[in-house]
Amino acid sequence: MTLTTDTAAARPRPAAAADHDHGHDLDLDELAGLRTVPARHPWRWAAGIAALVVLAQFAHGLATNPGWDWATFRVYFTADTILQAIGRTLELTAYGTVLGFLLGAGVAAMRLSRSAVLRSIAWAYVWVFRSIPLIVQLVFWFNLSYLYKRFGFGIPFGPTFGDFETVGVLGALGAAVLGLGLHQAAFAAEIIRGGIIAVDAGQREAAAALGIPRWRQARRIVLPQAMRGILPAAANEVISLLKGTSVVYVMAIGELFYQTQVIYGRTGRVVPLLMVATVWYVVLTTVLSIGQYYVERHFARGAQRTPPPTPLQRVRAFVHSLPDRTRPAARTSGGQS
Repeated sequence: MTLTTDTAAARPRPAAAADHDHGHDLDLDELAGLRTVPARHPWRWAAGIAALVVLAQFAHGLATNPGWDWATFRVYFTADTILQAIGRTLELTAYGTVLGFLLGAGVAAMRLSRSAVLRSIAWAYVWVFRSIPLIVQLVFWFNLSYLYKRFGFGIPFGPTFGDFETVGVLGALGAAVLGLGLHQAAFAAEIIRGGIIAVDAGQREAAAALGIPRWRQARRIVLPQAMRGILPAAANEVISLLKGTSVVYVMAIGELFYQTQVIYGRTGRVVPLLMVATVWYVVLTTVLSIGQYYVERHFARGAQRTPPPTPLQRVRAFVHSLPDRTRPAARTSGGQS
């Protein structure tokens, strides 16, 4: 009888391989016994402490410097005239935003058109209105009645069926809304155009191959994806427009900055009234920023299956976890493995 053995199984392991495995076990044992020391960053701590010292000095100056005149600030912060001026500021912002983005969407469509004439006109509009400062545009529209006493409607270069006085229709508020809207439209057009061209062209081609109409392609495929790129820049433009409404003080419109000017011109309390306007602008822009966050979160659902928790949700989770954090840890017996 002949006996056969598996040479591969019976072959003894080389001494080098055995030593390598033994050394590997020793390395793991040594690593397990090492003490972990966190990296030290002394300069980072020094910079943070210096920043906190500067911030504390500034806060101390706000609290102790009599020049800030916080008593006057408290009197006028919620005064009726200031609250009415805030309403006018929000009104100008809303009108300018709606007019600007509606007109900007049309200009963006013209820039993306296949017609060379429409593309040229849209490019010229963006070029002109982005080049002229906002305050110059406002003054120009405010004095439009000097150039055109009356406006009419009828056949181009032909008879007119009716006309009206420019002053009666385009007053100070109308000129301000028109100037803000036209100025905003130039920037809104580029924001919308940039968001649309950022969408992969292959998706439009695939939709066209499936026979989906162009308007449905734009509404259901292109715009939902383009909004993720449009919203951050659009929100910045709305916030910029909110602050830009302060420029209409040259037209004697009672918005926030103009009203504070009137008050400190009468009382001589310049610094506290400027702080009233400053704090209100910060409050309004903060509210707009919060709205921007939630709108962006809504349109990000297509890109993120599980969006990160909101700040309010994080606060709630932290509050619910406090009992677990404060509960003492259970002691384990020495023999328990």
